[in-house]
Order: sequence, then C-alpha cells, then structure tokens
Amino acid sequence: MRFAKGAAAAMAAGMLLSSIPAGAAAGNSQAEKLRRLDIMLMVTGLRCRTTSDNFQSDYGRFTTAHMGTLNAASNTLKADFARRYGPVGANRALDRLSTQIANEYGQGHPWLNCGQLKLVTRSLAEMRGTEPLIEAADELLDRGPHQLAWMRR
Repeated sequence: MRFAKGAAAAMAAGMLLSSIPAGAAAGNSQAEKLRRLDIMLMVTGLRCRTTSDNFQSDYGRFTTAHMGTLNAASNTLKADFARRYGPVGANRALDRLSTQIANEYGQGHPWLNCGQLKLVTRSLAEMRGTEPLIEAADELLDRGPHQLAWMRR
C-alpha cells in the first residue's frame, strides 16, 4: 500500500536535512537485518509511546503481518549461531545481539523522529513479502535518510 504522496514527500524532505554514515547493518545476513529492523521498531516504539506519535498499534500490525518472516529470521540466526557456538552458545549469542541492537536504538533512531517512525512502521505493516522488508532494513539501518525508495512504491 502506498503512502499518500504528501506524507511521503514531507517525510522525505525531513529526512534530507541530515545524513548518517553507513551503520551497523552493513554486510549482515538477511536474517540479521530482519532481526535488527524488528528490534529497532520495537525499541523506538517503546520510546515514542508517550508522545503524540505513539506507533505501538502500528508496530503490533507490523509484527502480526510479518510474524512468519520475523520468526524464520530469528530461527535462521539461532541455527547459524548454533553451528558457530554450539546450542548453549547460540542462545547467548542471540541474546547478546538482541541486547546490542536494543541498546543501539535505546536513545532513539539516529535520523528519524517518532512521527517519521510511525509513518515507516505503518507502511511496513502494509507490505508483504521478505524482499520489501530487507530493502527497508537496508535503508533504515544502513543507508541513511536520503533513501527510503521502498516507501514511494
């Protein structure tokens, strides 16, 4: 589902005001990108819940719509960690990764404010399939505010 042109244009204009260098998602597996996207939205959603741009319900729709994809990504990461660190080490590695991601976004998103995150989360909840989520993760976690091409579709 497309955003209204005005909302997308306003968001794009606001995001052009700053630029962020390539971030933590560079070179990560698709499963890790999806995990990072999910945790970023969860943590920033919690930060924004007391504002007028509370997007907890949008995040809930996002997780419901993409439950299978998000669970598969988590399972893929856990299996990869199990191969590398053994079964007990896999749980610790996944917990460490999740904590690191949560801490990274604990003070908010580097360039998106609560209103922009609300629009992003609402758009992601309407999308279907893994590829749009991977593209969104690349742009939200890595490329910076000058992108977000997936929102213009």
